[in-house]
Amino acid sequence: MTESENTVEDTNLDETQEQAGTSSETVDVAELQARLEEAEAKAKEAQDKYLRAQAEMENIRRRSERELENAHKYGMEKFATELLPVIDSLELGLVAASADDADIEKLREGSELTAKMLIAAFEKFGINPVHPIDETFDPDFHQAMTMIEHPEKDPNTVIDVMQKGYTLNERLIRPAMVVVSKAPQGAPQGEKEES
Repeated sequence: MTESENTVEDTNLDETQEQAGTSSETVDVAELQARLEEAEAKAKEAQDKYLRAQAEMENIRRRSERELENAHKYGMEKFATELLPVIDSLELGLVAASADDADIEKLREGSELTAKMLIAAFEKFGINPVHPIDETFDPDFHQAMTMIEHPEKDPNTVIDVMQKGYTLNERLIRPAMVVVSKAPQGAPQGEKEES
């Protein structure tokens, strides 16, 4: 081969390489462009999901706040509804007592029925009386108003209730005011006299 032939062949080879390089660059750029568009689409989708989740969390927070506010505001509604008949009965009793021909027996019966209605409403909502007659004094539920010697009762026994106590779902809301027995003077403390 001659030198000019070699030069032509080298030129052809360079052109072929340039064309091959251009086409591989074109393929790489096109592939990269496709990947970029795909990544941008995924990022946009992820951003959209994030914004939707954030909006949903905000809606849940607002709904929870509203429900909590309503629970505080209207939590006593059922209890109040149960007490309305009691109030009605008391008002009817007051009207009956104001009459010139008021019958004491009927007023007493009406008061007893009203008290039963109130006790039933209390029990329905977990409010129970503490009425500890003949029970051992318990400072967690009883408040001793006085102590009296009582030869027939063990010391520290509740012998009278001046005012009932109440619990709400087993939690004390008011202690019972009680009279407690104590050992007669001269008797040994902590021992019951034998008969």
